[in-house]
Amino acid sequence: MNRARWLFHPILTLIFSILALVTSLFLYIYWYIEISSGLKSIVKRFNLDTGQVLASQTWVVILVLSILVGVILMGIAIIFVYNLKTFHLYRLQHNFINNFTHELKTPVTSIKLYLETFLKHELSREDQLKYTQYMLQDTDRLSDNINRILNLAQIESKSYKSEVVAQDLVNFIKQFYSKNSHLFKNCKISFIHPGKDPLITLINPPLFEMLLMNLSTNALKYNENHLHLKIIFEVRRKNIYIRFQDNGIGIEQPELKKIFKKFYQVGRSDDMSARGSGLGLYLVELIAKIHKGKITAKSEGLHKGTTFTLSLPT
Repeated sequence: MNRARWLFHPILTLIFSILALVTSLFLYIYWYIEISSGLKSIVKRFNLDTGQVLASQTWVVILVLSILVGVILMGIAIIFVYNLKTFHLYRLQHNFINNFTHELKTPVTSIKLYLETFLKHELSREDQLKYTQYMLQDTDRLSDNINRILNLAQIESKSYKSEVVAQDLVNFIKQFYSKNSHLFKNCKISFIHPGKDPLITLINPPLFEMLLMNLSTNALKYNENHLHLKIIFEVRRKNIYIRFQDNGIGIEQPELKKIFKKFYQVGRSDDMSARGSGLGLYLVELIAKIHKGKITAKSEGLHKGTTFTLSLPT
């Protein structure tokens, strides 16, 4: 069964197709040259008019055939690359569905378990508050996952409506973390702004908060210790640069170019070892583009942290 699967592998099929086509071209040219040589000998033997018998030149035919075969090979290559990308996207989507289903099912199962505990047992007030807190956390997790899907649909369809306003990014980001301090209780967040001057730019506040939330929760999720997040502000030329530097597990170099792709999850894309839903950083890049900005990632490797740099026009 495995041998048969290898025989019909797309790469092997492409190689065999190209070899068959090139071989056919070679045999046809060889046959054509032999026929032309035979006709020339007949013409010489019977003193016939060369222009009538050999009207077409051999090299013209060979050139046209070569061009046609080149076009066919190019078409095969394009179709192959397109199918390969489609297959890769299908694998990413399949992995996303598996992981996201797990992300939705886990909090629901947890909430159900706590509710059944409430029904079956007489609990002390302390235990009731503890389990209620757990259920609220699971509810927040479930709500975040659902909102992420809904927000993605709105942003991609360009139906996300909100006003763009001028904001001082330093104050806006500080207020965001102050407002959501309950999400980062055991985290240390430092703000570094050497210039001290206000950094004014036009932003969509709800979308920009979504960008900040995704970057922050991503740093929290991929951290094996207590999160220390440094947010560094800098102005160069006519751009504002905001660096989000964490002390997390880091990212390997081959992964850095892929993490902003839709459905891409850090880890192997063909099993459940990949983490996350594969939408958080994709949303971050979309929102950065909406603000006419750019987001990049840099890491020295595993266990050396990651730095995300957001550039925006002043």
